[in-house]
Parts: sequence; structure tokens; C-alpha cells
Amino acid sequence: MSALNIFAGPRALKLLRSEGFAAENFSWLAGASGGPKWFVLHGLDRYLAASFFADRQAPLHMIGSSAGAWRLACFAQRNPLMALERLAGFYSQQTYSRDPDMHEITREARKMLAAVMGLHGADEIVGNPIMRLHIIADRVRGPLGSDRRLPLTMGLAASAATNLVSRRSLSWFFQRHIFHNPLDTEQTLPLTDLPSRYIALTPDNVTDALMASGSIPFVMESVRDVVGTEHGSVFRDGGITDYHLDLPFQQAEGLVLYPHFYAGLTPGWFDRFVPWRRVRAGHFDNVVLLSPSREFVSTLPYGKIPDRNDFKKLDAAERLRYWQHVLRESERLADEFRVMVETGAGLEKIQAFRTQRIKHV
Repeated sequence: MSALNIFAGPRALKLLRSEGFAAENFSWLAGASGGPKWFVLHGLDRYLAASFFADRQAPLHMIGSSAGAWRLACFAQRNPLMALERLAGFYSQQTYSRDPDMHEITREARKMLAAVMGLHGADEIVGNPIMRLHIIADRVRGPLGSDRRLPLTMGLAASAATNLVSRRSLSWFFQRHIFHNPLDTEQTLPLTDLPSRYIALTPDNVTDALMASGSIPFVMESVRDVVGTEHGSVFRDGGITDYHLDLPFQQAEGLVLYPHFYAGLTPGWFDRFVPWRRVRAGHFDNVVLLSPSREFVSTLPYGKIPDRNDFKKLDAAERLRYWQHVLRESERLADEFRVMVETGAGLEKIQAFRTQRIKHV
């Protein structure tokens, strides 16, 4: 049984079959939203940070939203492996009171991020000339800027309704912000599908940018006045506009490596309820998607990867055991990928990239 599936766009597939997995052929690393779903990728993250990209000399641009941005922030620190271990440790052992509100969850998230970043993490991220982080967060408009349930509900309902007609309607409610490594510019990955602003990362805004990128509506408080943005700006989860990163990656000269917990991609957060909307295949011409196989997932407890519903469906002890088990099992994906990188075995099994809305294949 193979634990790992690999999908590649036409340009990526051609290069992989001729040259195999060469780290220098990749110019981007991507990370999607998804809460604790990323636990299944932890082994791959460890291998990528400690081995595959460890001796890199050319810049590797990294872009993510929400939990994906938090993972990639670890790659940009001086000791990425230790940062990833801190993130996995704190994230997988979260506990709250019986009925936590958004204030408690936000407070605990800030504590976790502070522990992951340590004393020098922000400076290391901003000053890293090789591992160049880009964080997506969404500035909100109108009632979406309130943390009170009624106006927030009304704002989200309106934006979800208009999104049914057109994804571009999200611009009425959200403005995508890309907080990027100061050595990069808006021309590094120009985005035109939705209104987008580019803000250079500084030691003073890294933490708030990461918090903003993961501030799930109703679950966490919004983040206000991130340094470098307009006064009065209110930010929420970057996954609202960029859930699984349907971005124009084909503009990049190199390949894009995308470890993802599903074999299929959903453009924006609201598109989870729009089954006919798919990512644009042209964007993924040079993308290599790594994901757990259906067979692998079926061997996990409950036959699934972790998600935020585990907080409601499992008691704390059961959830913690389950999440730790998945973190350990994630090493199987890394082991398979390592063999392919080092020996070329299995390159013939790489599949053509798909735009279908599927979770596993």
C-alpha cells in the first residue's frame, strides 16, 4: 500500500520524469488553510526542512494562509526543524475549558505562536534571504469587522451568497493582503483576480500577520491595525479568499511544491459549498502536489485525518491520543517521498494534476 500520492501539472511532470526530484528545480513552497488537517503532513514538513531544502542557496518563496502560513513560518526560522516540532507539540496538545469563547481561543493561540516563534523568530523570518515567507490575510469591510455574532453572521451570509454567483464578488467584502519577505515585491507573484495589497514583513508585524491569517470567524477574534497597514484595518483568516491557494503559480520560473492534506483543491473558504467551482488548471502547470492516499487515510483512527470537529466529537484525552498517532504516522509519507527523491523509484507512478473536487484518491 502506498501512503503517498503525487500529482503534477504538465510542465512539472515533464521535468520530474527527466530529472527526478531536484530541490534546485523548485522556486515555491505552498501551504493551505485547514486547521489540524496539517498533522498528516508533519513528517513531510520535517523532511523538507531538515533534508530536501536544508542546503539551499537560491531563494525559495513560500506562501500560505492560516495554518499553512504558520507551518511555513517555521521553515523561515534559523532552526526550522525545532520550530516545526514546537508547532506540532503545542498545536496537537491544545486544551480549553468546557465551552471556550473566541477570547479564550485567541488568547491560547497567541501563547502558542509566541512559543513557536521564541525570542528571535520574528527577526529570523524577516531577515531570511533564502526561505522567503508570504502570509495571506484578508482585510474585511463593513459588518465583517465586528466580533459580535449578529453583524458577523450577516456579513458572512451576504458574502457567501454573492460568492455563489461569482468569486470576484468577494472583493465587495474582503481585500487580500500579502505580507511578504522584504526582499520580495508584488512582482514576485502578482495577483489580479481579487484586490490585493502587498505589505513588507517587519519584526513588528510578523506575529500579528500570522494571527490575522488564522483568525477564523466566530472561532477567534479579528486582528486590528497590523503594523504597515491602514489605520482602522480589521483582518480575518486568509483562507476565506485563498483556502487552497488557486494562485497563478505558472508565472514562476521554477516548480512549486505543494504538500496538501487532500488530493483535490477548493479555491476559497465559501467554495466548500459551491461544488461546481474548481481551481484553474492553468495555474498548476508547474505544481507538484503531495497528498496522503485514500488507503493511508483509511488506516488512521476513525478513517480520517484530524479536523476542528474533533474538539466537539471527541473528549480531550481521546483527541490528544488520536492527534499524536497521526503525527507519528505522517512519517510514512516522508519515508516514501525520501525514497523517491534519493533513488527515483516510483517516479513512473506520478499522476497528472486533477481539478476535481475530491478529498482523497
